[in-house]
Amino acid sequence: MQSDWLLGLIGGGLIGMAAVLLLLTNGRIMGASGIIGGLVDGSGRHDWTERAALIGGLLIVPAIMVAFSSGWDTHLTENGVIIAIAGLLVGIGTRLANGCTSGHGVCGISRLSLRGIVATAFYIGAGGLTIVLFKHVLGVI
Repeated sequence: MQSDWLLGLIGGGLIGMAAVLLLLTNGRIMGASGIIGGLVDGSGRHDWTERAALIGGLLIVPAIMVAFSSGWDTHLTENGVIIAIAGLLVGIGTRLANGCTSGHGVCGISRLSLRGIVATAFYIGAGGLTIVLFKHVLGVI
């Protein structure tokens, strides 16, 4: 029996708990792109340690998971250039949308925010369209 769904359930639960904790303790919405963006543009200097801790966790935890596992195959691509370009495009998209999956998808939808619901519908749709285009039409990935 595959356990991929279980890992997703655990990961989603941890993200949800982190969002609730940040909202209850700091009164702030957990949007990873906004937290990282505040460090990049300098607007988050007053709480840079909290922001740096999040970025550290985003980098360190996956490295630990890979070190203690046999790795996971995404069944998408092993081409590092495509992965880097995709990451940059996601970063640009989150800035254009004023939020990301954690801000709009997790926190926005749970608060019944129309903006979060619409943004989530658009980026899920754009992701699906991208896969169809680049994998099935162009055969790049």
